[in-house]
Amino acid sequence: MEITLRDGGPDDVPAILGMLDGCVEWLVAQGRTEQWGTKPLSQNPGTVESVRRSLDEHSVYMADVDGRPAGTLTLAESPGASLSHLPPPGEPERYIRWLATDRRFGGRGVGSALLAHAARETRRAGVSLLRVDCYAGHDGGLVRYYESQGFTRAEAFTVGEHRWPGRLLARRL
Repeated sequence: MEITLRDGGPDDVPAILGMLDGCVEWLVAQGRTEQWGTKPLSQNPGTVESVRRSLDEHSVYMADVDGRPAGTLTLAESPGASLSHLPPPGEPERYIRWLATDRRFGGRGVGSALLAHAARETRRAGVSLLRVDCYAGHDGGLVRYYESQGFTRAEAFTVGEHRWPGRLLARRL
């Protein structure tokens, strides 16, 4: 299996939304509804707009396997207004906003390839800090995944009235 990385474009919106929906379906099947809920994210106009806006405002990368979209990652210069409660780093950074894989390619290194590409692009821009936030609830598996990719725990936080547990992680490059 060969993973090919490329820049994302407007034609990738359906594939990205399909990956996000597949992640929700996978989480629901595991009884893990706290992370992204139970409804397909493609039915949320805010999510659809966020994906479209990301293509205009940030660097969106796609990972293809055998010519089929298998994963996506958005690399931005900051976490954005929705996470303004996070402590500013005090230096330039790159921030991972969306990372998702098509569940048919889960466990095959697609996410790792995208994260490695984000690290290379961050270094290429002369920036030495890469950060990401993620869901920190359930069994903490997502936090451990990012740690296995070279990130370290930076800050715990909660969001909203339901006290969604999150974790900010950082990686020095």
